[in-house]
Formats: sequence, C-alpha cells, structure tokens
Amino acid sequence: MTGGAGEAPLPILYRDEQLLAVDKPAALAMHRSRLVGSDEDYLIDRLRAQVDGPLQLVHRLDRATSGIVLVARSAEVAAALGRQLMARTVRKRYLAVCRGWPDAAGEIDYPLPGVRENGPRKPAVTRWRRLATVELPIALGRYPQQRYALLEVEPETGRYRQIRRHFSHVHHPLIGDTSHGRGEHNRLFRQHLGSHRLLLHAWRLRLRHPLDDRLLDLHAPLDADWLRLFARLGWTSPDEAEAWPDVPAGPAPHADRPDPP
Repeated sequence: MTGGAGEAPLPILYRDEQLLAVDKPAALAMHRSRLVGSDEDYLIDRLRAQVDGPLQLVHRLDRATSGIVLVARSAEVAAALGRQLMARTVRKRYLAVCRGWPDAAGEIDYPLPGVRENGPRKPAVTRWRRLATVELPIALGRYPQQRYALLEVEPETGRYRQIRRHFSHVHHPLIGDTSHGRGEHNRLFRQHLGSHRLLLHAWRLRLRHPLDDRLLDLHAPLDADWLRLFARLGWTSPDEAEAWPDVPAGPAPHADRPDPP
C-alpha cells in the first residue's frame, strides 16, 4: 500500500514482524495532539497507509526534528522497547548545527521541566562532540564574521526538547530553532544558505531486539537538504564515519557567559 495523494511514503530503515524503524522528515508531526494543532498529515497515518497490521509508536520526535522513529508491531514489543528506553540502554545520536564553537567535546548537566516551563525540573544530561566548524564572512550585529559548528549529540536522558533547551542554555542555540534559538542566525541561514529548517537530525540508534536480543545499529542518512548545506559550508558528510566512536567527556561551556560568535 502507498500513502495518499501528495504524501510521500516514509523511508523504512528496518523492518521485521515485530519492529519497524522509519525515517521521519522534518516538519511532519508524529500524531494528532493538542501541541501540534490540526494538521492533515501525520507520521502514524502515513505509515498506516504503507504497512498493514497494528502499529504503535515507541518514542517521539519533535515535529521540526527529522530522523529515526521506532514503531512496534504489538503492545508487548512496545512495552519491551519502553523498558529499554526507561533503563537508558538505548543509545541515541543526533546531528545538530549550533551557533558558535563549543569545546571539542563536553557534557551539559542541567535539570529541565516538562512541557510547562513552570513545572518540576528533572535531571537531564546531554553529551556532544564537535565534528566540524565554519566561520562565515557575514556581518551580524557587531561581529564581521559568524561561527557555527556541526555536533554529534548523545542525550543520556529524554526530556522534552532536551537537546534544543540544553544548547540554548549554554549559549550555543541550534540553527532553525524558532522556540529556543536566535532569530538573526536563523534568518542568516535562510537568506544566505537556503536552509529553512531546524538543523537537528536523529541520526543513529543502537538497541537490543526485544525478542532475540540482537544488537541493532540503525542509521538515518542525511537527506538532500542537509547535503546541500554541507556543500555550501565545505563540510563532508559524517554518514560514512565510524558509527559509535567513544565520546570523551569534557568541560561544559559556562552557562552564564555567551560564547563569541
């Protein structure tokens, strides 16, 4: 079966009788909810048009974020995968572009609230390593050049918008983030680089198969938008790099001191 008119089929990254992994495009909501309004196109509906049988989302990505989403074929498999997520044995790695040049590697340990900003805060830890940098000769404010970095990010916890909130907290907001980012840098990427999206991609996922305990290494390759941006910035795609290198811990940027651009 295929998706409805105007709806591209979702790329399926992994499929068996118990589990699916699909590659979610940016700007596609996962399902109907009060947070995303009343769209006519949702990931779960599009997938149901492609795949017969029961489907149950195991975890979520923000509408603006692209990349790997796990979908169980039964409630039992969903519960087993949920236990892995709760135990933090599922490793998730994202690619992100941020303002400024963070340290080569580091960790952000900063509690975050849920959807409501005034709600109780829970522990949240995010690690990163820097993959590439660029300095663009474009004046913005009082600076004649602007610095940006490509990061590989591994969240240890899974709080609401954790990566976006953490990097905003340490003054390295993600490009394209309209909620926690910097509008002038988002506009620079739109006007000079043709990038109109949040630059955050759920890139790699490592987990144990819930039935036979096989190790699954899942990978959502960068799409054409990312690759065009990399070409403009002179960056090479990390898709062919080692999947799971060790990420050394390093000092987090000082949360009260802006990084130079």
